[in-house]
Amino acid sequence: MYGAIAANKRNTLLIMAGFIGLISAIGYVVSALYGHTSITYWVIAGSAVYALFQYFAADKLAIMATGAQQIQKRDNPRLYRIVENLAITTGMPVPKVYIIDDPAPNAFATGRDPDHAVVAATTGILDVMSDRELEAVMAHEMGHVQNYDIRVSTIAFGLVSAIGFLSDIVLRMMFYGGNDDRDREVNPIMVVIGIIVVILAPIMAAMIQFAVSRQREYLADATGAMTTRDPEALASALEELEKSGRPMQRQSTATSHLFFNNPLKPGIIANLFSTHPPLKDRINRLRKLEGKM
Repeated sequence: MYGAIAANKRNTLLIMAGFIGLISAIGYVVSALYGHTSITYWVIAGSAVYALFQYFAADKLAIMATGAQQIQKRDNPRLYRIVENLAITTGMPVPKVYIIDDPAPNAFATGRDPDHAVVAATTGILDVMSDRELEAVMAHEMGHVQNYDIRVSTIAFGLVSAIGFLSDIVLRMMFYGGNDDRDREVNPIMVVIGIIVVILAPIMAAMIQFAVSRQREYLADATGAMTTRDPEALASALEELEKSGRPMQRQSTATSHLFFNNPLKPGIIANLFSTHPPLKDRINRLRKLEGKM
C-alpha cells in the first residue's frame, strides 16, 4: 500500500517536470526568434503567476462551474457525518461540504490545502450508494485532500491553460509580429521548429494533465482504502458506477479532472483523452489490495 502511494507520488513529480520543460521550450523559441535570452525567464515567470492565480481561485471556479451548494449538518446529516468522521480518522480539519443537484452519481474535492478544502457529492450518488460505499467514495475524495492532489491538479490545470495561452500568443507574434530587419534575419528552419513547438505544446500539456490526473486517482483510491481499511467497499462503489453511471448535466472539461468519475459524455475521443483511468483498472487494483490490509 505505502509502496503504491510512494510510486505514484514519484511519477507525479516526473510528470510535473514535463510542464516546466514545455514552458521552457516555448520561452526558448521566442528567445531564439527575437534574440533576447531573457524572454525565456519572463515566459516561465508569467506562467508561474498564472498558475498561482489558478491555485487560489480553483475552488471558487469549480463550485461555480458545478452549481454546488454548501450544506451544514442539519441539511444532510448522513453525508456531513461521514465527512466529519473521516476527518477525525485522518486527523484533518473538516472540509466544507457541498451537494450538487444532479442525478449522475459523482463527487469531487478541491481547494489548495486541507485547511481550505471542499468536498462535494451529487444527489445521484447519495441515492444509489449504500452508507458503506458512500463512506468509501468520500474517503477517496478526502484522500485527494490528504495527498495534496487538489493542489497538484489545480497547478496542472493552471499550467495547461498557461501553455495554451502562451502558444496562441507566440503564433500571433510569429505571423504578425512585424517586418523589421531582425525578423528578416531569422533562420527559416528555426521558424518551422518554433511553429511545431507551439502547436504541439498544448496537446502535450493536455496529455501530461491526463497522466497527472490518472496517477492521482489511483493514489486516492489507495489512500481512501487505507483510511477505511475496506478496499472492497470502494471497489463495490466503482462497480455501482459501471451500472448506474451517467454524464452530469452541467459538464465542463475544465473541472472534469476533479471528479470521482469522469463526468463527461462518453465517446471515443472522450475516452482517449480521459482524465480518469478505466473503472475496471481501478476495481482490479483495489481487489489486489484486499488481501494486503
